[in-house]
Amino acid sequence: MEKKLNKVAKDINQFLLKFLLNQKRTDLIKSMKYGLLPGGKKIRSKLIIDVGKIFKINYKNLIYLSAAVECIHAYSLIHDDLPCMDNDNLRRGKLSTHKKFGESTAILAGNSLLTIAFEILSQKKFNINDKVKIKIINLISKSSGHSGIAGGQYSDLNFEHRKIPLNKIIDMQIKKTGKLFSFCCMAPVIISKKNKYLSSFNKLGSDIGLLFQIADDLIDYKGNTKKVGKKTKKDIKRGKATLISLLGYKNTIKYGDKIKLNIYKKIKKFGKEADDLRNTVNFILERSK
Repeated sequence: MEKKLNKVAKDINQFLLKFLLNQKRTDLIKSMKYGLLPGGKKIRSKLIIDVGKIFKINYKNLIYLSAAVECIHAYSLIHDDLPCMDNDNLRRGKLSTHKKFGESTAILAGNSLLTIAFEILSQKKFNINDKVKIKIINLISKSSGHSGIAGGQYSDLNFEHRKIPLNKIIDMQIKKTGKLFSFCCMAPVIISKKNKYLSSFNKLGSDIGLLFQIADDLIDYKGNTKKVGKKTKKDIKRGKATLISLLGYKNTIKYGDKIKLNIYKKIKKFGKEADDLRNTVNFILERSK
């Protein structure tokens, strides 16, 4: 699993580095590159590759999708770490972008990475049908804004130090994390034009995103800052509304295991072609144990 993750990360980082080098040199490029590269484990990108394998999508096109997703993910992390948001000084084992370059530069670097995602997807070299391309850009836009990442972050901040019911916590976590995961699962299906699978892979992505968020919360609850590469045990201090705060640690693990088994059931019909996807889903939850 690690070998395959590393291969995906290497290919995407090479693409992104080349893309940034080909950009007009501006004062923001350095901070953008800092917040984007080398990046984390590229789980979202690995999902795109895994689903792309099921639907036999050209690998180069999957890299374009993945590069755009990593830019949006990096933008969201840079902004999440800001003092006005989650106020984190560490990210991926190094200083957060705002600690390295200052708050205003971090905001502008994040904004620039967000827009570069659309630049990547609108390139002629992303060799897919224009109507399909527009559909993909439309979907990733919805996944990133007020109905997705930004809306989820708003709820996350707004729910602090409040007793929030289960359905609202899940809705918040699906927006904050699951919407972009849904995009990762749906985009290869859109390219394949096998639209009968779109709804099921939308739900599949939401479930995987929720599983990822559960694993993240479990890591924060019990993880070690040095090992994780970011500050841990901060959710309790900030009074975050998580499944752990509502259900408790052990019940959250059980909840995560249940989601994982349901995901396995959904992808079983794709046989061996779904082995990589199955392994990625397992890796997402096991990293928290």
